[in-house]
Amino acid sequence: MLILIVSFAVCGYAAVRWLSDDWLSIAVWFVGAAVLHDLVLVPLYAGTDWILHRVGGGRGRTADDPPRTAVNHIRVPAFVSLLLLLVYWPLVFRNSPHYSVSTHLSDAVFLRRWLLITAVLFGASAVWYAVGRYRTRPRERTTPKER
Repeated sequence: MLILIVSFAVCGYAAVRWLSDDWLSIAVWFVGAAVLHDLVLVPLYAGTDWILHRVGGGRGRTADDPPRTAVNHIRVPAFVSLLLLLVYWPLVFRNSPHYSVSTHLSDAVFLRRWLLITAVLFGASAVWYAVGRYRTRPRERTTPKER
């Protein structure tokens, strides 16, 4: 309980210091981000998920089987890839003039690396899905006479 109270106090102090400088632009950014998320991104998520479920199917082989779709094998690498893009947006699209000046390194490699990471994520997910489908495929049963 003490750690929770201390963390709230630290967060409150940080919020007061942060909002004391330029609270109007922070409020505009926060409201804009909420509106963008709720009015643009949520319908985009829901529509994409609906399409993936329609294309990937939603039922198993029999009534007793759980749904076996590829939706999560698309959803997870897409989420990780988009999260990396969100975090490294200025570097991926070479829109960070301070990076090269501060580090003396080029930002030209970030787009290729992000694309490579995305390809590896989707490739690993596809292999994982294929192995899972192979392991759960129905097998022919042999009787003792056939051996």
